[in-house]
Amino acid sequence: MSFNNLDNLYRQVIMDHYKNPRNKGSLGDGSLTVDMNNPTCGDRIHLTMNVEDGKVTDAKFEGEGCSISMASASMMTQAVIGQDTGTALKLSEIFSEMVQGKDFDDEDLDLGDIEALQGVSKFPARIKCATLAWKALEKGIKEHH
Repeated sequence: MSFNNLDNLYRQVIMDHYKNPRNKGSLGDGSLTVDMNNPTCGDRIHLTMNVEDGKVTDAKFEGEGCSISMASASMMTQAVIGQDTGTALKLSEIFSEMVQGKDFDDEDLDLGDIEALQGVSKFPARIKCATLAWKALEKGIKEHH
């Protein structure tokens, strides 16, 4: 597949997550709650998660932001539901390295749609947009322990 076709496919995946976000909403009382914002652009996220026995059993988000920010939040929730917290944190680390253009070791993890955000590394101003939901995930897991 040529670079232009791959780039177009990735753009379509990002827009699909933006227009049809997965796991949009909020979980009830007793959930971990993290609110974060990116003051440079105004993106904000309200992440709620259920973590039971060291596993992310559910995650939902609400917020406002650009297509990159909201698509990333949608992809993040899909990727971490059902994962143990260690794996979720590892995915976050890999994602951060990927969008910064660094070499990353995805070991045996299937990044799925998340790979569509790899091109963000070409736009340094958008890295904070892409990582906002992931930073919220890290904060929530670390505060839970």
